[in-house]
Amino acid sequence: MSGKPSAANADFSNIRLIAFYLTQFHPIPENDLWWGKGFTEWTNATKAAPKFPGHYQPHLPTELGFYDLRLRQTRREQIALAKAYGIGGFCYHYYWFSGKRLLEAPLDDMLADKESDMPFCLSWANENWTSKWDAGTNKILIAQKYRKSDDLEFIKSVEPFLRDKRYIRLNGRPILMVYRPQHLPDPKASIRVWKAYCKKMGLGDLQVYCCLVRGNWDYATYGFDGGVEFPPHNIGGPNLRPDINHYDGFSGHVFDTTKVGDQYLERDYSQSNGFRCVFPSLFPLYDTR
Repeated sequence: MSGKPSAANADFSNIRLIAFYLTQFHPIPENDLWWGKGFTEWTNATKAAPKFPGHYQPHLPTELGFYDLRLRQTRREQIALAKAYGIGGFCYHYYWFSGKRLLEAPLDDMLADKESDMPFCLSWANENWTSKWDAGTNKILIAQKYRKSDDLEFIKSVEPFLRDKRYIRLNGRPILMVYRPQHLPDPKASIRVWKAYCKKMGLGDLQVYCCLVRGNWDYATYGFDGGVEFPPHNIGGPNLRPDINHYDGFSGHVFDTTKVGDQYLERDYSQSNGFRCVFPSLFPLYDTR
């Protein structure tokens, strides 16, 4: 949805809600090696504990329980639940490292399973995996190398998904997203390669969007067709980040979710191709220093 929202007299009938979809919730050999046998995202979720008064942790699953994304039935149940609440598509995170893919099994099985009748698109999660979970350059587990051949090899790798009838198109054009545009050595050159390949292969006029994360609010600078918010990234301003005292080994900032929401709602995309995003669960946010 673009433009500045107004609740009064607003027409939301043409809004399509697309949920970001993380494929982490199943074991893989790499995570077994790095974190221990059987590790999944549930491992960390269940260990979470409140770090300050009112901090809502842990977040435990409800309707679908501790699901395993290797199971087709899990995905089909997720689709049914999502549709029941008005979700119109999934945007799958795509983990690709110079030809090596990770957490690919649920996504590949979705492609093969035509009964998974949910529209979808892809977002390349182009970050380093690190032992600190910060996508930095220290203690890298697997890195994004951005080799010269990667632009072409990457778009070839997503071609089977772009050809699927369920793939999401906007005004007839397929959408591809990149999570960290700042990490691409030459994003404009990469986009040119991707678009040229798609036209050559009859895949259509590709639209490439980036997530507005890590201080980036300007998708056009990197040559992208549009930008998608990714709350709570880019929270700013001293009034939103009051210091708190040490509590149970934690020090950092607590964010007022009302003020955070207002900050996002005040952004005006009426003159640009920006899309808004919502993150659920109104609980105190925090970040560590």
